[in-house]
Amino acid sequence: MNRDQFMVINRKDMEAREWQQLDFIIVTGDAYIDHPSFGTAIIARVLEDAGFKVGIIAQPDWRSIEDFKKLGKPGLGFLVTAGNMDSMVSHYTVNQRKRRDDAYSPGGQSGRRPDRATIVYCNRLKEAYKDVPIIIGGIEASLRRFAHYDYWDDEVRRSILFDSRADLLVYGMGERQIVEIAENLDSGLDIEYIRHIPGTCYIIGDKDNLYGGIELNSYEEVAADKRKYAKSFKIQSDEQDPIRGNILIQRHKDRYLVQNPPAKPLDREMMDLVYSLPYQRDYHPAYESAGGVPAIREVKFSITSSRGCYGGCSFCALNFHQGQMVVGRSKSSIVAEAKKIIADDDFKGYIHDVGGPTANFRNPACEKQLHKGVCKDKECLFPEPCGNLKVDHSEYLDILRTLRNLEGVKKVFIRSGLRFDYIMADNDDTFFEELCKHHVSGLLKVAPEHISPEVLELMGKPDSQVFDKFREKFYRINDKIDKEQYLVPYLISSHPGSTLKSAIELAEYLRDIGHQPEQVQDFYPTPGTSSTTMYHTGYDPKTMEQVYVPKSRKEKKMQRALLQYRYSRNYNLVYEALQKAGREDLIGNHDKALIKDKYA
Repeated sequence: MNRDQFMVINRKDMEAREWQQLDFIIVTGDAYIDHPSFGTAIIARVLEDAGFKVGIIAQPDWRSIEDFKKLGKPGLGFLVTAGNMDSMVSHYTVNQRKRRDDAYSPGGQSGRRPDRATIVYCNRLKEAYKDVPIIIGGIEASLRRFAHYDYWDDEVRRSILFDSRADLLVYGMGERQIVEIAENLDSGLDIEYIRHIPGTCYIIGDKDNLYGGIELNSYEEVAADKRKYAKSFKIQSDEQDPIRGNILIQRHKDRYLVQNPPAKPLDREMMDLVYSLPYQRDYHPAYESAGGVPAIREVKFSITSSRGCYGGCSFCALNFHQGQMVVGRSKSSIVAEAKKIIADDDFKGYIHDVGGPTANFRNPACEKQLHKGVCKDKECLFPEPCGNLKVDHSEYLDILRTLRNLEGVKKVFIRSGLRFDYIMADNDDTFFEELCKHHVSGLLKVAPEHISPEVLELMGKPDSQVFDKFREKFYRINDKIDKEQYLVPYLISSHPGSTLKSAIELAEYLRDIGHQPEQVQDFYPTPGTSSTTMYHTGYDPKTMEQVYVPKSRKEKKMQRALLQYRYSRNYNLVYEALQKAGREDLIGNHDKALIKDKYA
């Protein structure tokens, strides 16, 4: 690896370029990996392409201000991100236990960033340089831009803009915003006057000069009243559209948070440009002695082919971050990246993934979205595919065919999410057949999440019969092509709406299809999702109907154990759960029993 081709990380790098001062310094909670799967690398390269001098301070020691000063004072501003994940999710499991490792740190070492990294970094920077603009972004800032429920504090926190004391917040995918902000600052405009850019939030003392917009319930109101919290979230969610979205305003004591409407997603030409920039596609050589950075392993030989998702899953924050409008890169851009991968000395012939948030979404759901925006009160796929939905795998299939025929490529896998309901909505089975024949590595992971109708409805997922039909067709196709391949369903336990009865229903389903999941994800309430709103408030924000929420640690353990009822370590929990639910009929030595009765 040639260090000179990476972004600046120290004074020596600046001297090599004969730079006296940087325009922007990015402070990030992740190790520096120069790959387009990492937001820091993208923003740095986009600014570099726009003509700005950029440096990166990765994982600074936050216990003093010294690390924050190592690249000097930037001429235009600091850009702060917690990294590719919310720092609290990076640090803690759903049971709020400290994680033992961190894939985004050298050698996988944990503890290289603080809790609430965005806030801590910004406050350290304020100590180091009081007069330098600070702009925050990334997933942590994006999803915490309004007053929000925080699972770790178990209370509603203020917008992260107030606690970080940053000047501006960029939400969503920030390439458009950051270049426009940079150009405004470079032209001499003070940061306090940069209030016009879509996809940004700022704070004002009064709202007299604001024109239009929707005022949400205040921070104080949503912190005190769960119904108001749920209603406020619904408005926020409804307005996350770049075409029809309104300005949103939320009072915090005597000041106001203002969110401009979302930025328009990049068009295909701009997407291609972003992914064509000179990424080194690896971690910085400075981490070599620590054994590298584990996060590169999953993405080094993978290709992002699209952004955005109109899937509408309640537990997913994509609506609040990437948005529902899907944009796909061109075939030529994807092939060009594949050739870079093939040229890598470590490439063994396997492209690990070609996808995005949803791999088989390549374009907007329908023509209407391009002119009127995404429907406010209607989902594209739920409860069943909309009549206007364009179901077409031909473009994606053409790309996959080209990639797998490139010299040096042995196999192209698809490991990112595939919407099985979208596949089933396609009357042409060509994609499904070629998927099974060429792009599955023995196991195909899909996400039915649950099978209980009540839970699926709250999740925004299709009826279980759709998954059953997909499953049947998958095995039928594999029989036809004489391949032994298996489905691995992703499942979520303890989602809002899930009772012990629901969990038992799912356990019986797993028994009937002969599947024992090795992994089950307990529902993790993270900011920016409808499901988290349900968890906190007990209301479905879409209908304002009350929702049962499993919150006790004991019940959550029982629900999880039911999905892995065959494991001996779960026996006592499963036994207790079945007794509590009045389902002793599932205890015994018969075919339908989940567990044997060792107490009989």
